[in-house]
Amino acid sequence: MNSANLVQDFRKEFRASPRLFAAPGRVNLIGEHTDYNDGFVLPCAIGFTTHVAIAPRSDGKLILLSEGFEERFEFTLEGLPPTRTGTWCDYVLGVAVVLRAMGHLSRGASVLVRGGVPIGSGLSSSAAVEVAGALALLSLNGATLPMPEVAKLCQRAENTFVGARVGIMDQFVSCLGKAGHALQLDCRSLEYRLVPIPADVRLVICNTMVKHGHAGGEYNQRRDECDEGVRILSQWYPDIRALRDVSVEQLEAHSADLPPIIYQRCSHIVNENQRVLEGSLALTAGKLKRFGELMRASHNSLRDLYAVSSAELDLMVELAEGLPGHYGGRMTGGGFGGCTVNLVKEANAARFAEEVARRYREKTGIKPDIYVCSAADGASAEPDTQ
Repeated sequence: MNSANLVQDFRKEFRASPRLFAAPGRVNLIGEHTDYNDGFVLPCAIGFTTHVAIAPRSDGKLILLSEGFEERFEFTLEGLPPTRTGTWCDYVLGVAVVLRAMGHLSRGASVLVRGGVPIGSGLSSSAAVEVAGALALLSLNGATLPMPEVAKLCQRAENTFVGARVGIMDQFVSCLGKAGHALQLDCRSLEYRLVPIPADVRLVICNTMVKHGHAGGEYNQRRDECDEGVRILSQWYPDIRALRDVSVEQLEAHSADLPPIIYQRCSHIVNENQRVLEGSLALTAGKLKRFGELMRASHNSLRDLYAVSSAELDLMVELAEGLPGHYGGRMTGGGFGGCTVNLVKEANAARFAEEVARRYREKTGIKPDIYVCSAADGASAEPDTQ
């Protein structure tokens, strides 16, 4: 369905002409669970896009609709709820609450969302909704913010309103992704650099069809375990603020001082940060075999040390090994389900996708969704529909 259809649906529902805003999902090539530890990540935006159509209202109401859900939500700006409702609208509503507190939301609006990122797949459908929603709501007053600030306010909405303690990665790359490139991001300073992905490589994303959700306890538990590691290690290294500040040598020197589970969690984060830095250099130099090796090491660490993989994700990674044109793959996203990401030669990508799907269906009885992607541009306003 194209943008013209969304405009028609909006006009039919609200008797008004909307402006359209779009934001992509993302896939993380390497650097998982490092973002909320002030570390390094290497995601890219992908061509799954969420659109938000918006028009101002004169009655001070915020009305939220989605093409993917039946519920209709209506609020007054003065009566926005302080915490999540537990429904799809929370990702737009949370952004509205944050913008209202910042003084950037003083007009009511009609909003229609079309989600183009598979939900629960680990491709960050939530960040795409937040970013497109933020740009849409900001437009009501003609306000603009630098894209890094948009990313930060969207992260704040998910942290404080939705209740998922996510890092900045998803929102940042949804805002600032660039076609043909991954984005190496320092999640503390928000400094970033674009890392070119060779033109003859495709990202093949394999959806296990097992859903996952960030607001559940496992994700926040991992954050608590990392925080506990920092608390213990700070006895010897008082200057550390996050696991980002801990070297491999420092961690190993005090491995016996940490509870085994805490040591495992810390070990994944400390080594994963190094894999991102090395991986960025390898990708820039076109050393795809080495990058694939780092992807495999990342998956093994997520499975064995961080314990966020699943039987289906492990199987999907295993089934891809040895296929022609395959450099490497790993689980991507928060874990417990969702997708794997694979680096594959363009010439082999279509056949690779078919073969992985066949093997997975034979093993599980589940027909997976397989997406052959390239890195895409970040969020934007669509051409005016007035």
